Amino acid sequence: MIETRNLRFSYGSREVLKGIDFEAGEGEFVAILGPNGAGKSTLLRCLAGILKCDGVFLKDRPIGDYERRELSKVLAYVPQRIEPGFLTVFDTVLLGRRPYMGLTPSEKDLRVVEEALKRLGIEDLALKRTNEISGGELQKVSIARALAQEPEILLMDEPTNNLDLKSQLEVMRIARELSREGKTVITVMHDVNLALRFARRFVFIKGGRKVADGNLEVLSEELFEEVYGVKVEIGEIRGVPVVVPL
Repeated sequence: MIETRNLRFSYGSREVLKGIDFEAGEGEFVAILGPNGAGKSTLLRCLAGILKCDGVFLKDRPIGDYERRELSKVLAYVPQRIEPGFLTVFDTVLLGRRPYMGLTPSEKDLRVVEEALKRLGIEDLALKRTNEISGGELQKVSIARALAQEPEILLMDEPTNNLDLKSQLEVMRIARELSREGKTVITVMHDVNLALRFARRFVFIKGGRKVADGNLEVLSEELFEEVYGVKVEIGEIRGVPVVVPL
């Protein structure tokens, strides 16, 4: 559904992505993992069409061939954070309906927004301005806005940023549910254990190159030492793999 072919990207003379081949199909839940500066967020922004580059294909079409409105009906992107403002939470989430709306929102637009708010558990914040809510609540608003687009592909950059433990689990459960409903979910994560608990495929990046790609079977203590530069022990609690730095 979405793929990269020998993807390269540079900021000026600094090459950040160095020939990455990657693809994700319908219903996959992929976690992109790696150390700071590995190129994870850059890769996600290339997949989203935010950064202009060759080598990204959506449904076998170069992503640059899509008009913004058309692309927004297929793909939604959740950044690490959004800036609060004077719009209400409801109106902020309603912005996700812009690819579908005319001059005024339809009954369906309003219903989709209400459903997104409810799914994130923030319907009681609907009439609050986004500069009146916490950072964690604002992160949920950003995810709800993406869901309001009704995308086939959901890209999330550190979606659990600023969230407490309960909210982290809620957001990751929603991401897993969306993949089970057939949406392609790709998320950049720093919390390895949270990723291992919910995602079903893991792409490890270091120095702008893909180091490993696969399901739980690809995990090894040697891989974590190679990617993160630390020795770890991989255990299991109630059937869930856990990585413990030594």
